[in-house]
Amino acid sequence: MKYPKLFEPIKIGKLEIKNRYCMAPMGPLGLGDCEGGWNDRGIEYYTRRAKGGIGLIITGVTFSDTEVEKPSFPNTPNSTYNPVQFVRTSREMTEKVHAYGSKIFLQMSGGFGRVTIPTNLGEFPPVSASPVPHRWLDKTCRPLTVEEIHGIVESFGKGAYNAKRAGFDGVEIHAVHEGYLIDQFAISFFNMRNDEYGGSLENRLRFAKEIREEIAKTCGWDFPVAMRFSLKSMIKDFRDGALPGEEFVEKGRDIEEGIEAAKLLEKFGYDALDVDAGTYDAWWWNHPPMYMEKAPYKEFARITKENVNIPVIMAGRVDNPDTAAECLDKDICDMISLGRPTLADPDIVNKIRRNQVSQIRPCISCQEGCMGRIQTYSLINCAVNPQCGKEKLNAYNPITKKKKVLIVGGGVAGCEAARVLAERGHEAVVYEKIGRLGGNLIPGGAPDFKEDDIALAKWYEDELKRLSVEVHLNTVAEDKEILDSKYDAVILATGSRPKMFSLGDDEKVYAAEQVLLGEKDPGQEVAVVGGGLVGCELALDLAMKGKKVTILEALDKLMAVNGPLCSANKEMLEKLIPYNGIDVICGAKVESYEGGVLKATAADGQKEVKADSVVLCVGYASENTLYNKLQSEVDEMYLLGDARQVSNIMYAIWDAFEVANNI
Repeated sequence: MKYPKLFEPIKIGKLEIKNRYCMAPMGPLGLGDCEGGWNDRGIEYYTRRAKGGIGLIITGVTFSDTEVEKPSFPNTPNSTYNPVQFVRTSREMTEKVHAYGSKIFLQMSGGFGRVTIPTNLGEFPPVSASPVPHRWLDKTCRPLTVEEIHGIVESFGKGAYNAKRAGFDGVEIHAVHEGYLIDQFAISFFNMRNDEYGGSLENRLRFAKEIREEIAKTCGWDFPVAMRFSLKSMIKDFRDGALPGEEFVEKGRDIEEGIEAAKLLEKFGYDALDVDAGTYDAWWWNHPPMYMEKAPYKEFARITKENVNIPVIMAGRVDNPDTAAECLDKDICDMISLGRPTLADPDIVNKIRRNQVSQIRPCISCQEGCMGRIQTYSLINCAVNPQCGKEKLNAYNPITKKKKVLIVGGGVAGCEAARVLAERGHEAVVYEKIGRLGGNLIPGGAPDFKEDDIALAKWYEDELKRLSVEVHLNTVAEDKEILDSKYDAVILATGSRPKMFSLGDDEKVYAAEQVLLGEKDPGQEVAVVGGGLVGCELALDLAMKGKKVTILEALDKLMAVNGPLCSANKEMLEKLIPYNGIDVICGAKVESYEGGVLKATAADGQKEVKADSVVLCVGYASENTLYNKLQSEVDEMYLLGDARQVSNIMYAIWDAFEVANNI
């Protein structure tokens, strides 16, 4: 075993856990039923991660209170709403999880308050510790009454008792973390109360203290209770968070107060602290996108561990086992919490244990399948793993007759189709016109902050080798090959081509991929036409390399048509643009480029941008010529990926899985 420290047992309270890996809590949207229990998807979702080797599973947030924030998180389990249904379905889940030697905690929420997602708020007014602005809506929250606080505290005791009956090994409290309701009481910026729940830090943490005491009353002090905890808030102002490395005045919880809060939480009887940093006002800290460095909470976890004697759990893009082992060796933390990496590959822990790290399907931190879909559709899934959250529904279909399938195109759609076909027992043959697999992952992964896109392309390459898929690189599939009767089915995943148009001096007008791949030198001053995700990421990459960049976008704001983007990704990228000195002109109609000057018309008049080159990032056009030509001549033919409809990595993978799993 290469990483023995990661597989040493550890105790939280008196509970022994078989290794140092947790599954981080992630919103269980779509995993609950309408009666307050778990549905089959939820049971299979957590069981699958237990089978993958996780030592401790911490469920996504569930509620016990049924009065104050009734519609806050729809169709998620509630431990007091219908105790019979909750215990019955939970018992089914915990028994399955325990069969694999894993332990499981129920994460229990005190409420969302000012950060409730608008689509989940309904007609109820948002609540908080004090009358502060809502995070998303132009509304002022109403303060909780003392009676409501007491009611929520009492519900924690009842809910934890039901969780214990249902077989949960402990609970985690959600949270003095991320600016949720209990954290809104803990942070003075949100808490202006003058009663026993306001004023001093100990008063502001009284809510958390009473919750721990109430759970001890109903479950005993031996029943483990962890706390989700943000050491530092990263708040510049309401709805305004700080970027990594930015100098600012902390208006939320600073590190000094965070240390005192950690000590108090230990004094109150909490058995572990699950540490990160940030709030919804700086959401990219709690849900780090690819623009955030790996393991961004190391310093916060180290400081916390130096000041408490209970286990410290650390999450935050710690998918590399070398980094995880180093954090344990250097006493930065006691346990490593994997969230999105367990969505991308539920077997990640077993693969690390078996020294099969190259077989781990990487999370690309896009947050489109998880947080983006949670925000937009109240569903948790994964962009790179179509089976996530649909473990039984999307199980591999058995085959009755082996087929030979030709796949034209080795981008993500073609690779995923080949992988799924081979996993099911079909024979897949891939033709790719260039010298490597990956398609748009290759230019898209060129910036340093997109390294996981390259890792995903490498994973597909390795998987197709492992599955003995026949791959022809630098080979164009001609009509004769496609129409060859030796193939039972044909998949065309021929991708897309960048949209280009003439501006005058077209020798200095490039496509994004030409610049990203280093085929063209954009010079020192660059005009990027198009402020979608591709344009913004290209501009950021160039600016980080010392270029002077101007983005010209036809719409009235950047990234107006991308989605479902997680707010953490979108907001961080929006802040990184000006932070890195990138100029932005919205509502711009580009007209000409001559003599090193790009001319455009904007709402406030004519614009002239000095530029050594112009990079067009105005979208892609489907490359479906072969399909249109041959579709009537092949009995079973499918069009996938950008060739069918230009979209993102997630839908290319999902569509390919759907088709390949049903051939």
